[in-house]
Amino acid sequence: MAGAMFAGGVRKDGLPAALSDPARVAAVEATGLLDTGAEDVFDDLASLAARITASDRAFVTLVDADRSFWKACVGADHLVGLADRQAPIGQSFCSFLIGAAGAPFLVENAAADPRTTDHPAVGQMKIGAWAGFPLLDTAGQVLGGLCVIDDSPRTWSPTDLTTLATLARAVSSEINLRQSLTASRKAHQRSADLAHSLQTGLLPATLRTIPGMEAAASYLPASNRHRTDIEVGGDFYDLFRTHGANHAAILGDVCGKGIQAAQVSSMARYTVRADAADTGSPADLLTRLNAALLAQSTTRFLTAVYTAFHLTPAGAAGTIALAGHPPALVRRAGGHVERLGTPGTLLGVMPTLHLTDVPFQLAPGDLLLLYTDGATEARPRPGTSPQSAGAVFGEDDLAQALAASHTMDATATVNHLTGLLHNHHHGWASDDTALLALRVTPTRPRTGPTSKTPTS
Repeated sequence: MAGAMFAGGVRKDGLPAALSDPARVAAVEATGLLDTGAEDVFDDLASLAARITASDRAFVTLVDADRSFWKACVGADHLVGLADRQAPIGQSFCSFLIGAAGAPFLVENAAADPRTTDHPAVGQMKIGAWAGFPLLDTAGQVLGGLCVIDDSPRTWSPTDLTTLATLARAVSSEINLRQSLTASRKAHQRSADLAHSLQTGLLPATLRTIPGMEAAASYLPASNRHRTDIEVGGDFYDLFRTHGANHAAILGDVCGKGIQAAQVSSMARYTVRADAADTGSPADLLTRLNAALLAQSTTRFLTAVYTAFHLTPAGAAGTIALAGHPPALVRRAGGHVERLGTPGTLLGVMPTLHLTDVPFQLAPGDLLLLYTDGATEARPRPGTSPQSAGAVFGEDDLAQALAASHTMDATATVNHLTGLLHNHHHGWASDDTALLALRVTPTRPRTGPTSKTPTS
């Protein structure tokens, strides 16, 4: 290699210093192709290079600091070391290609060329002529090369060189496309993880335990038909103590999805918690939330249902208000279902609201269900049978399903409704769906010895 000149200088072993450049080596390792098996796409491109240039052999190589790894090799079955698909870099012409800093390296008579006449690969690899073009990543780092070899000296024609340059770009594109796809998948997973974390933050990890009352909830995000990204939804719910023996529950639905919807949901949940102790009126509390939304100048509106309640010797008593939200449902212990609440103005749009406090009573065994419209607008998965196409699981369906579950506790009821919705939309949810059920614990039958009439 006495005749070889490398712009970046040489290492102590006389090979190009560029071989050991940390950025370049990292780029090679980042391909994920080192020490991997043969693949048709690389074998096909190498075979095409050999066939069009009428060469004896062709290689697709990846070059780290110490070796030339053959991702593809055509016509090289006789070479020692083929089982390892690699050669020490000192025994490979690929070192010249790396030293050329992105330019091709061409040799028409390896034994006579002053750059290669003393190179060990001339005899070991039976190189008469060699032509290689670099494989480049998107940042211009030289990853390796596509090269062809003839046993005898020859002249490389312009057509040969154009073909090799084109095929080297094709190999580079394949490598870069794979890396982009891998990066995209990782980014997608990070997005999914972030969305999951944000969604988790909008919902209580566990529902508050209220002696004398059962509580259960569920949340199902909407399915994405036309997107590959993952977005956090805007539905939220909460159950908390306001003061003394008084408690409150809220369930809301912010329009849209994404980070801004998550911000509005979070702000709404914590605003309600902060103000709940100051008023026992759900309508007043939702009015305060509306003012907070308008002060934020958000473009997102939301619907919400809020109830304040406390346990009584007869069960539970409370008040409920609806802000653009569907009515709550009350399932009596015997199975009769009633709608609860007066329609009111949605939040975050107008400064003046029309909200109504509606009182209610729950006896032992009665259940109050709050829900978002994903539970009453559920549609079958697109592409299902024509008979079910467009069929909506509506408010009447939800009420009937709730009535049919009157022997179930709060958790079983939520699970039952979730299962019915899943069966209806076949796992494809057209909108986020949140359910929150509160049931007064049934009075247990009194047991003990029966009294007897005294006898004389």
